Amino acid sequence: MTSELKIRERFQNLEWTLDERLRRLHAASEAKAIGHGGITLVSKATGVAIGSIKQGLKELCQRLENKSGGRQRIRREGAGRKATVKVNAALTAALESLVEPVTRGNPDSSLRWTCKSLRQLESELKKQGHIVSHTSIGDLLKNLGYSLQGNRKTLEGSSHPDRNAQFEYINTIAEEAISNGQPVISVDTKKKELVWQYKNGGKEWRPQGDPEKVNVYDFVDKELGRANPYGVYDLANNTGWVSVGTDHDTASFAVATIRRWWFAMGAPLYNDAKELVIMADGGGSNGSRVRLWKLELQKLSDELGILIRVSHFPPGTSKWNKIEHRLFSHISMNWRGQPLISHEVIVNLIAATTTQKGLKVRASIDSKLYPKGIKVTDEEFTAIRIQRDDFHGEWNYSIIPFIKQTAM
Repeated sequence: MTSELKIRERFQNLEWTLDERLRRLHAASEAKAIGHGGITLVSKATGVAIGSIKQGLKELCQRLENKSGGRQRIRREGAGRKATVKVNAALTAALESLVEPVTRGNPDSSLRWTCKSLRQLESELKKQGHIVSHTSIGDLLKNLGYSLQGNRKTLEGSSHPDRNAQFEYINTIAEEAISNGQPVISVDTKKKELVWQYKNGGKEWRPQGDPEKVNVYDFVDKELGRANPYGVYDLANNTGWVSVGTDHDTASFAVATIRRWWFAMGAPLYNDAKELVIMADGGGSNGSRVRLWKLELQKLSDELGILIRVSHFPPGTSKWNKIEHRLFSHISMNWRGQPLISHEVIVNLIAATTTQKGLKVRASIDSKLYPKGIKVTDEEFTAIRIQRDDFHGEWNYSIIPFIKQTAM
């Protein structure tokens, strides 16, 4: 008798908060705790029908089997008012036309040039007669397969039909030269860098709450300007040279860097070299169409007395140049989070770059002036001893040195 009174008292204390479902679950929980005879006892104490208590016991058992936890539905699946986003097909079409106005809808959409935030979309949809909250819009976009996306660099422009053939041609030339003990270098200009107390991408370990202080604005310092790193990477020896220029990035500066690499690092390794193989991008200061590049290479070829063989990568494929991921990427990682406050600091950071595979780098400042706009006349260009390959001679060619005759 005492047990029945306690059950009735607990039920009466909670009854005002219980809906139909919770009434049967509460009663079922009491009956389950009592065990044999519990259903009859609880039904008598609470007034809940025996059938309802049995249904509650089934629901409790199903919950334990599914281990779903959390809140349970009061109504059966599908009951209640339908959500706006489920019953209004016109809303879905209108939303997609706003999110992708060019490919899916009207290119003259009012949000064509506007940030498409959820509240902006909500406002525009309301103007079109669709009553829906911004949170529901977010759910609908997810159901439609949309998510917040940033930009991704994947487009390289149109692909040349002989792109892969040129890659294979370059690899064949490089492998043959290396097997014969001839120098093969990859050259390019690294991204220009602001010099002074400016923010540099990346993070570096520092005491908690003490980040490196840098300028708020990235205005170019009039005295220090920008640094122009031009690099040379020796494929066979995993070594690199970087000239940090203080003037313009021109073909003269590019070839001057190759000359510096040769006398500082190349000549001691290749004292019997008969040719120098250069892999370069198709554009920039060492572009395949730059006359000054070829004229300066002729001067270098004459000075060294060796043939210089050049192969350019097809347009839009600069990331395949070996120097990009074997040298420049490691330099960027080495100076991440550190302001490049002077040209000397830049040189030291470059020269300190190493990898587990044994990369060694040397660097120096090149403070010479390299004026832009130097024109190579037709007479000067005609005098260059260019021997073009049969396969894409505009990309693959050799500069033949003038051999000076020794006086008898």
